[in-house]
Amino acid sequence: MAYLPDSRRAHTAAHSERMTHAPHRTDHLPTLRPFRAADASAVARLVTEGVRGHWTYAPEHFREAQPGTRPTRLVAEQGGVVVATARLAPFGEGVPDALRLDVAGDAATFTPLLLAQLAEAPGGFRRVLGVTREDFTEVMTFFHAAGFRNAWQSWGAHLDLTTFDPTPFEPVQERLFLAGYEPERLDPDAPDADWDTLYALHRTGVRDQPRNPTTTPDPLTRDGLRDVIRREEAAFVTRWRGQIVALTRLTPRGKEVDSEGSVTHPDHRRRGVMTALKAHALTWAQGAGHTHAGTGGTVLNLPMLRVNTRLGYRVERMWITWEKEL
Repeated sequence: MAYLPDSRRAHTAAHSERMTHAPHRTDHLPTLRPFRAADASAVARLVTEGVRGHWTYAPEHFREAQPGTRPTRLVAEQGGVVVATARLAPFGEGVPDALRLDVAGDAATFTPLLLAQLAEAPGGFRRVLGVTREDFTEVMTFFHAAGFRNAWQSWGAHLDLTTFDPTPFEPVQERLFLAGYEPERLDPDAPDADWDTLYALHRTGVRDQPRNPTTTPDPLTRDGLRDVIRREEAAFVTRWRGQIVALTRLTPRGKEVDSEGSVTHPDHRRRGVMTALKAHALTWAQGAGHTHAGTGGTVLNLPMLRVNTRLGYRVERMWITWEKEL
């Protein structure tokens, strides 16, 4: 018997199977169609299961496309049951040249869903990005097989606030206090001069902090930063002789708070200022009844990873950002 390379054997076997079973296989192929409002409960369940319950999605998180607009979400339906879903939409203002692909459900349908999405993809974008955690095996396998490149890695971390002890950070806070540093929660009605300084500091962080597409925030104006802090966040600052020199922001989400936007002025780095400020913010969160704190960032941002490790955050599985050129 002549030797066949693996690729030819696979092709021959697949061809033989198609010839033998072709009349019956079409009955088992899923139907791909745009998401409808009636699919919301099924899609919420699939997406929640896809992220292993890391986040919980509700039906109201999913909306049918408006008439006359391109549907960004497709579903795969088999036997009248929604078995998978895929969404392809702009990644965000911070990454204007990219579309983001999210898939969940039956992995056997991911490739047909991707091809259907790409066939109707809007113009003006040069790449597709996908984000998944390294232990979400079925999605990791799909992106690799579909020709995506493992381009960037990010870390996520959580802290149990029920056991958080701020006592070890008191010596550094006292040392900094004697040097003129004082942490506080920012007053939402702070004067305009404080908001001007805060926005300049925010811009410094955007400029200096290592980022990848997943950790790149949407751009904010001065007024946009003020509005989001007033509406959604608790912001904490460190003043040095009255001037704001460090900022960290917490977003309350039920019993959890998410940390983001942490930055120290370049003239005041490597003194423990951010460690002391985040300890102050986490003490506030603990006192406010929050039980867990979450944070994350690109693996390239080692200074912030060190700060969070000192505070007791436990780093979880890495998040992988996959890239495919269009």
